[in-house]
Amino acid sequence: MYRPTSLVNKWVQENNELVNKWKQQEGGGVTFSRDQNQSHLRCSSSEFYRLLRKIQGVPPLADHTHLELSVVYNTCVCATAQSQFTEAELLLTQALRRALQITGNDSVTSETPVFWRTVLKSVANTALNSCVLYLLCLQWAIWLATCQLKTIQEFKEELCSLLETLCGGVGDDRRNETWGKSSDVPLLVTDPRKLVELLQICTSIAQGVERLSEGQCSEALSDLQSASALPAPRALVAYVHLLSGSCLAHMSRPQMALQCYRKALETDSCSVCALYQSMLIYRQLGNTQAEIQALRLLHSSLMLPSATVPTVAGAHLLSPSLLLCSQSLRDLLSVPSAPSVLHNLALKCVLHGRVSEGVEHYLDLLAALHSEDQHGVRVKTLTDTQDNLTVHGEATPLPRLPQLYLETGAALLMARRPADCMALCNEVISTTLELLPEKLVLEDPEDRSQAETKEVRAEGEDMVAMLLWTGAAFLLQGHCHTHLTDWKQAVTHYTRCINLLVKVRYKKKGFQPQIPSADMVVKQETDLCTLQRLKGLSLAGRGISFTQTDRLREALRDLLLSLQAFPECVGAGLWCGEVLWRLGRRQEAAACWEKTWSFTTQSSVEGLPLYLQEPQSGPSLDSTELRRRIQELGPT
Repeated sequence: MYRPTSLVNKWVQENNELVNKWKQQEGGGVTFSRDQNQSHLRCSSSEFYRLLRKIQGVPPLADHTHLELSVVYNTCVCATAQSQFTEAELLLTQALRRALQITGNDSVTSETPVFWRTVLKSVANTALNSCVLYLLCLQWAIWLATCQLKTIQEFKEELCSLLETLCGGVGDDRRNETWGKSSDVPLLVTDPRKLVELLQICTSIAQGVERLSEGQCSEALSDLQSASALPAPRALVAYVHLLSGSCLAHMSRPQMALQCYRKALETDSCSVCALYQSMLIYRQLGNTQAEIQALRLLHSSLMLPSATVPTVAGAHLLSPSLLLCSQSLRDLLSVPSAPSVLHNLALKCVLHGRVSEGVEHYLDLLAALHSEDQHGVRVKTLTDTQDNLTVHGEATPLPRLPQLYLETGAALLMARRPADCMALCNEVISTTLELLPEKLVLEDPEDRSQAETKEVRAEGEDMVAMLLWTGAAFLLQGHCHTHLTDWKQAVTHYTRCINLLVKVRYKKKGFQPQIPSADMVVKQETDLCTLQRLKGLSLAGRGISFTQTDRLREALRDLLLSLQAFPECVGAGLWCGEVLWRLGRRQEAAACWEKTWSFTTQSSVEGLPLYLQEPQSGPSLDSTELRRRIQELGPT
């Protein structure tokens, strides 16, 4: 004989055992890996699903509908936590249709919001109301996790009513009244009241983020300010402060944005993002020392095994990372990789007078990139590409390894360590020199071949990059010998750079250069600028070296050619004037000096690689002395 009461009791006991087993494993003080947690979750989900199939194997009866909906809740929580949103929604729909059969409403509408309104209306003022409200919490979570903010907005009135009911404690009281003793009440794997509080603040955050991404900064800030007043864990409140700072930064209120970022820094959950955004503000304000400090702290934070997504007690199954997963939010919370931050820190230190510190950061960076495991990236050779180091899925540019060698070498030379600089340059030269073609053609970017494959284009770009790296290595070695006043070796290395660079020809649109046997035709917009700068610096270096051995005619030739390739080269301009003065062409010398002093190159220095900047060591001319000469020369 069929005894529903005994079956119900058995199923309640089985459900409660599963819930207690889950909570014991979660609260046992044992730390599980991500894979172990996922395995635990899959196992629990499977067990709840098997129980649900048993319950749904009999016709829907009022006696066990509360139990069925509670098990549906537990099963759907596990499915949603595994991002199985379609399966969870299907379980919700099937269970609610069975509940509607008991109320006598057989509505079959397929539109989710309309279906839910029908269900809520049917179970209002019935014993099923509280259970259905718990399931509505899960539907809200699924809408939020799948970025259906418009649906949430359309359902705003019902969700507000849900908040009032659950946060007032009505739901749990009604369950206890219905089920009597606590041992007879089916347990839930997560508290719906805590879940609905989490959903409320996460929805406000998600809406604010979307408005911010659409440029509606004031409206976004209003959403986030509303979220900050809600009951929520400190971790999520910190995210509200962080995103509010982003709104204020977009509204050109940097000081107020910094205040928000400082509040966000009070918790570890988003300290990395807050440091990164603070660094960008300091850069915008031109506060270099504060920017360097922020970069240093950011790098230290990225090297720690920190939790970048907040965890919420009592609602750990459905975490903020699951509910807040829009691309707009990922973009706002993205930060550069640790190597990229360290590179920026090294470069910023060198450019702003903290050369020794910058050199140490560069050396740390090279050591990190050569380590066995640096954020999952291993660099084996100098020709490996190092362009896609990421954190939070956001790619950040990092120069390729030969460029980092050259930048480090330039920094070492600035720190008066020429031997170390030459050693790094030798590494670049020994790796790339034998791979270079006899000739290369740089083609006008507008004159692109439609048929050229990506593979051919990439191969050509690599060839031209290697040629420029090798030329830069010879250039730096020339600078090193200049620093050591070894003029003969300086001339030799500058000449090697020049001889390498003349292999490159530039093909303008509609013009066919007379190089029928060129190995490769490449098309890259920035290479021509780099090529011209390398030519200018190498010719200037050789010309200055010639002046030190009184070979003035060769010096004047090279210095004039340098100014043709790189007209803003200050060293070439000043020394060209000096050579003209020594040759008795004093009016020309004065004009050359005046023209050179008219250049303002500081604004462009920040964007240049260190190895393409004019050397700070070697022979120099005193501008005060040169001005005195012009003054004594008198008017023309």
